Amino acid sequence: MRAFVITGPGRAEVMDVPRPEPLPDEVVVDVERAGVCGTDAEFFTGDMAYLHTGEARYPIRIGHEWAGVVSAVGDAADPSWIGRRVTGDTMLGCGHCRRCRAGRGHLCADRYEIGIRNGRPGALAEQLAVPVRALQPLPDTLDPALGALVEPGGNALRAVRGAGLLPGERLLVLGPGTIGLLAARIAEAEGAEVHLLGRTRQSLDFARRIGFAHVWTAESLPELRFDAVIDASNAAALPGLALDLVEPGRHVVYIGLAGEPSLVDTRTIALKDVTAVGVLSASGGLEGTVGLYASGAVDPRPLVAATVALEDLAAVLGGERRPEWGGAPKVHVDPRR
Repeated sequence: MRAFVITGPGRAEVMDVPRPEPLPDEVVVDVERAGVCGTDAEFFTGDMAYLHTGEARYPIRIGHEWAGVVSAVGDAADPSWIGRRVTGDTMLGCGHCRRCRAGRGHLCADRYEIGIRNGRPGALAEQLAVPVRALQPLPDTLDPALGALVEPGGNALRAVRGAGLLPGERLLVLGPGTIGLLAARIAEAEGAEVHLLGRTRQSLDFARRIGFAHVWTAESLPELRFDAVIDASNAAALPGLALDLVEPGRHVVYIGLAGEPSLVDTRTIALKDVTAVGVLSASGGLEGTVGLYASGAVDPRPLVAATVALEDLAAVLGGERRPEWGGAPKVHVDPRR
């Protein structure tokens, strides 16, 4: 089958690789759509931290936002999975350690991460092998594009949950990328007043175009009470700013990752009695995201700029954006093209 393989920093190609054979507790999914995110771009550039810690190495097959149809099952898997559209969890814990037994498998020290960690092949290929325990069924009303947006949506949903907001309260989201915009959409659906802070004119104009009324730069941000702040940016200075802006006694959620260490003054956390919440992965948020999409409460489709073929992906990871794509942040891949 065809798969996208990164062989080194700035080097990738579409290769013919063996089709996956499911282990007894796995299924094989025919991938219909896969999303491209910042982690994938970091693998392409060589900046991804796991490459420097030994948790990932080249060659690597990326892709962890996906949807497809089950086409085969392992010997111990229920054959009724065949023909069903699914997505799934990226984080695959060992299932036996204390963290896994406590429901925190996404923090398992020995976990695999699909398309990211410990050599587990990703979804930017024609087929993907996935353990049954990681599968999330998709209703017929969710097409492949929506299915491939469940994983980033699960991250965003967990961030909104961590913000601890009540209807009518005010949220500030730092970073109007895919996760930030999805968090803003989800928070609005739950009754929050949402404000977005960004940097580039393109991202701010896009946020306004899809209906967000309160969109600011650092210079134009008004002095308001923010009952929660979600940092979904990759800027090292913004974690500290989030702490400065949040109302005392409330929550700051950190889901963005900067390329360098960011500084947060723990004296401010203590003196403002702030709860700082970290979010890693969509684990625990997939089912809720499917429900939001299926009900129509959240429509993530405007966030997809384009759907390309595997052969186009290296250019996308290298930063190429066609003018007709506009300001939407997400690019999808259809491996069947």
